[in-house]
Amino acid sequence: MKVLVIGSGGREHALCWKLSQSKKISELYCAPGNGGTSLIATNVNIASNDIDRLLEFAKTNEIDITIVGPEEPLVLGIVDEFEEEGLNIFGPNAFSAKLEGSKEFAKRFMIENNIPTARYESHTEYRDAVKALDNFTYPLVIKADGLCLGKGVVICEDRQLAEMTLKEILQDQIFGKEGTRVVMEEFLNGIEASLLCFVSHNKIFPMESAKDYKQIYEDDKGPNTGGVGCYSPSPLFTPDLDHSIKKNVLEPIERGLSIGGHDFTGILFIGFMIDNNIPKVLEFNVRLGDPETEVVLPRLKTDLLDIFLKAIVGNLQEEDILWDERACITVVLTSGGYPGYYKKGHEISGLDSLDEEILVFHNGTKRNGEKITTNGGRVLSITCIGQIETSRKKIYDNIKKINFYDMGYRKDIGILPVLEK
Repeated sequence: MKVLVIGSGGREHALCWKLSQSKKISELYCAPGNGGTSLIATNVNIASNDIDRLLEFAKTNEIDITIVGPEEPLVLGIVDEFEEEGLNIFGPNAFSAKLEGSKEFAKRFMIENNIPTARYESHTEYRDAVKALDNFTYPLVIKADGLCLGKGVVICEDRQLAEMTLKEILQDQIFGKEGTRVVMEEFLNGIEASLLCFVSHNKIFPMESAKDYKQIYEDDKGPNTGGVGCYSPSPLFTPDLDHSIKKNVLEPIERGLSIGGHDFTGILFIGFMIDNNIPKVLEFNVRLGDPETEVVLPRLKTDLLDIFLKAIVGNLQEEDILWDERACITVVLTSGGYPGYYKKGHEISGLDSLDEEILVFHNGTKRNGEKITTNGGRVLSITCIGQIETSRKKIYDNIKKINFYDMGYRKDIGILPVLEK
């Protein structure tokens, strides 16, 4: 089979790596891909949001199935376009993708279907939003409604910051059309957690749990990032919590999707706040997370292509998805300055000297001839499967062999006291 993966990050490299293990695949493409995907797939120079050219490529090259990595093409309706042409594609249609594309849509879905979540209001007018501040205490969470590349959420410690945030989003339009509406939520205490799920025509199949690290510095300090480390499974997900999530979150989501007229096939990423073993939903994403994908997919024993194909057809079963009991951990190497300004184009050395058991997923790299250079804030995810402490030591020992200009990374990913929080 001919397979096309859309995207250019560590998530897409992990997808290509896992799919390349399938004996059913004859040709594997990645658009636009990165320096890592070029080692196992044919990179195609088409942007992930250029739906017309992606569609043309899929038709011309007789692609049997397309897998969408990032959220933007999903929200733009790439699945609808491909399906109208009779092409197999794995991902939710534009209507279902609104669960990530519009935070107000997602909150309304949660409230209407009795899914535990934070109390909220949404507004499009600055004056109305400022007046609504009287209905909340602090800290207060303010979100731009649309896709903002992870930058549309502000935790406001006081009214002054809240009013300034509302002005920036609604009046100054710092997020453009993605910020024409704001969602204001009560702040939830607890521990953040996430769960990735396969979804086949509204039926949810949870994957193994994962815990990521958002802050750039050790001890969870500094600004938020897209994620600079991760491990799976998360000890937070006990049998009791799993049962609570199934009954109070997953089953209501399934019912809500059906009642709401959805036909959701793809990935659902559920962000939680867990307090006293009680889960509340923070947000939905409609695609795989990064770096969660880099620690979850290595633990998948089943042929990933089979899962995608069965999900599309509608005959996916729980027994079709098998997991390795070993843990997996990844540490992300970053460019100096990330998540702020950083430079690109620095040569990466040492990748050919790593131990055999080390997996390297490329987040932001580019291939220039025989050289691999940096091309993003998050550059490489250094990954290992096994017992957490042993794998952690192997990862940090091997990181010492890698070098690029102004390379940074957290040194506390997977330390046991952190795992037990």
